[in-house]
Amino acid sequence: MIHAGAVRVKSLRNAMESNIKIIKKKVWPDYFKAIVSGKKKFELRLNDFDVNEGDTLILEEWNPKTKEYTGRKIEKIVTYVGKFNIDKLFWSEEEIKEKGIQIISFE
Repeated sequence: MIHAGAVRVKSLRNAMESNIKIIKKKVWPDYFKAIVSGKKKFELRLNDFDVNEGDTLILEEWNPKTKEYTGRKIEKIVTYVGKFNIDKLFWSEEEIKEKGIQIISFE
C-alpha cells in the first residue's frame, strides 16, 4: 500500500502498544518501483540501526539527483532480519572482494 501522507494511525497505535518500531528509510527510485511492484521483497542495509521482525519500515522514495524526497512512500512489515559480519561469512574476504555478494529473494 502506498501512502502519500502520514503513516496510518492504526499502525502507529499498534506499534506503540507492542514495542514494535516504526523505522523510516530512504529508497532510490529504481528500487522503490521494484518494491511497489512486488518484485523486490528485501532490503540490504548497513547494520547501523535496530530492526526486528514485526517492525514497520516506512520506505520513502528519495531522488539522489535532486537530494529530495519525491513524496511517495510505502509501508512494509519486517518478516525476517539476517545480520552478519563480513569476516564471519562462509567465504574468504578475498573471494568476497573478487566476486561480491548477491542476495536471492524467493517465495
